[in-house]
Amino acid sequence: MLDLTLFQDYQDSIVTGIVMTLKMSLVGIIAGSVLGLLLFALLRVGGRFLAPLYRAYITLFRGTPLLVQLFVVFYGGPHVGLDWSAEKVGLIGLTLYGAAYFAELFRAGFEAIPMGQVESARDLGLSDLQIFQTVLWPQMLARTIAPMVGQSVILVKESSVLSIITVAELTNVAMTIANQTYAMVEPYVLLALAYWGIAIAIARVGAALEARVTRYQTR
Repeated sequence: MLDLTLFQDYQDSIVTGIVMTLKMSLVGIIAGSVLGLLLFALLRVGGRFLAPLYRAYITLFRGTPLLVQLFVVFYGGPHVGLDWSAEKVGLIGLTLYGAAYFAELFRAGFEAIPMGQVESARDLGLSDLQIFQTVLWPQMLARTIAPMVGQSVILVKESSVLSIITVAELTNVAMTIANQTYAMVEPYVLLALAYWGIAIAIARVGAALEARVTRYQTR
């Protein structure tokens, strides 16, 4: 049987941990999406001049674990004057890590659009901005919503590693409760349910957004 009194005794810490997890995850998802879109835009504008830098960024952040990246900045940063708090390192780490994946999702969505549509739009006299607004962006968004939802869920789960650098998010709280009470089941059941609930919420928001974009395109 689960000891439900444990949740009552630590309810303030649990609520604080959930709020911190939501904060870190949402900021990482939103900022990572924006940065990923900017990286993709620079790739399109810069062409072969910025392509090597883009590839280097993608390779670095997708080719190394988030935990290693956080360790390098959190423990190595003070040696080069970057004495940042654990929360700041966590936010920046999730943003940079997520941006590498979001940028590739935008690139894949763009490359899936038949370029004949762009040529037809130019023949009709549309400017590059109008082509992006009416032809490229709606289709690219429709193609990337589902994989972006999946990547967002992954980022939420990746936020659990922030506990290693002492960010007081939900995993850190669960570990603290387990260490103080020697209860190994209740804290981690709560942890699993909380992440599951957040993932379901993100999936539903993504499904609603995808349906809205589909209706827009149909009209």
